[in-house]
Parts: sequence; C-alpha cells; structure tokens
Amino acid sequence: MKFSANLGFLWTDRPLPAAIRAAKAAGFDAVECHWPFDTPAAEVRAALAETGLPMLGLNTVRGDVGRGENGLAALPGREAEARASIDQAVAYAAEIGARAVHVMAGNTSGPRARETFAGNLRHACAAAAPHGIAILIEPLNHYDAPGYFLANSAQAAALIRELGLANLKLMFDCYHLQIMEGDLTRRLAALLPLTGHIQIAAVPDRGPPDHGELDHAWLLPEIDRLGWTAPVGAEYRPGGDTDASLGWLARARGR
Repeated sequence: MKFSANLGFLWTDRPLPAAIRAAKAAGFDAVECHWPFDTPAAEVRAALAETGLPMLGLNTVRGDVGRGENGLAALPGREAEARASIDQAVAYAAEIGARAVHVMAGNTSGPRARETFAGNLRHACAAAAPHGIAILIEPLNHYDAPGYFLANSAQAAALIRELGLANLKLMFDCYHLQIMEGDLTRRLAALLPLTGHIQIAAVPDRGPPDHGELDHAWLLPEIDRLGWTAPVGAEYRPGGDTDASLGWLARARGR
C-alpha cells in the first residue's frame, strides 16, 4: 500500500522543499500540501524532481482567516475572489505537476450557496482539465469546521453526480467522515467511483493513525481490498517530532 505525507501537518518545522525531502527519507511514496503559495514553485518543483515524489494536491486559499473564513467557492457575491483563488491554485499546481486541487467551499448554507459553489466548480474543472488536474471537494466535520458548506458525503456526492464533470471528485477524508457519519467501509465502497483521494488520521484527536476509535489496522487493508491503488494521504497532527510519529507507517507495511 502506498502513502502520501500531508506537509500541511507533517514536518512543518522546515521549509516546504526540505519537508519534501524529509518525506522521501521517511519512506513516503508521495506528498501533498495545503497552501504552498509563499514558496516559489520552482523550489518545490526542484525538490519533487530530486526526490521523485509526486505532489498529489493542494488547496485553494481560505480567504480572510482572521475573520474565520474557510474557503470562498460557495459564498454568494464572492465569485470573483473565488475564481481568482481557483486560478491561482490551478496555475501553481500545473507549474509543480500536482495532480489535484481541493476547492474549499467556505462557511455558508442554502440554495444560493449551492448554486454559487456549482458555478465555481464548473469554472475550476474547465481551468484544470487542460493540465490533467482533478478538482476535489471535501466534507468537513462540524467540530473542526463549524458552518462549513459541505457537511456530509451524500451532499458532496449529489453535487458531483449532478454536475457530471469528469475531473470533479470527492476527497474521502476518513477522519472527517468517521466523526460525521461512520460506517466507513460500506461508505467508501459505495463512493469509490466518485473518489479522487483518501486521507487518514486518528479519531477524535487527529493524531497519528495508530490509536483512537478508528481501527486503521482493519481499515487500511479494506481500502486495499476495495481496489484503491493510489497513495493514501496521512493528514494528521504528529503532536511533536514528525519522525517520532511514524511507527504506524512501518506497521502498515509489515516492518
């Protein structure tokens, strides 16, 4: 089974190119990140070329974090800002060879928000398609992201099916979906055709995937059995030194 290091949480004590090198040294098969835009794309591209690791994805910006914003794409009246953030993320992703962009919806609700989100996703998919980039949408749990537009997997799946865009996919984050819905094995089996990326972390503390209420010793072989062959994203908070948190990775690989 392959794993991707989410550098939004792992090795945050060093610049992104150095974190990419650390992920390679630790034995990861890929990397992903949150908001890499302060790092020149050429430096990221060089680190990826040096290590041979693919960059699986990055996020659109959240907006005004000081005001509690958590994405722009579903906010009525903010379409120009949302599309600028999408264009920024797609351009950066294309420059570093990233495979996906997670378009963050933001804190909102209602029919106008859904219509706004749908329009911005059409824009995102059209912008990303010439580069072979997928667009991801992700339900977030209401404890970590209160008021976030995408509140469950059914809502996200319905939107993906309705829009019918070939490069629009679901980010299946096991941490968020276990908190909100549970029944992950059956849920993933049903949603696998719509899924573009899978992420893991312990529940409920979002620590390394080796404790808590979610049994990764069961879940990871099930993901493999379902036929998932892409790297699974390790998006967890290490609670200290990242290298010291990686015992789960060795166990997952039978070492």
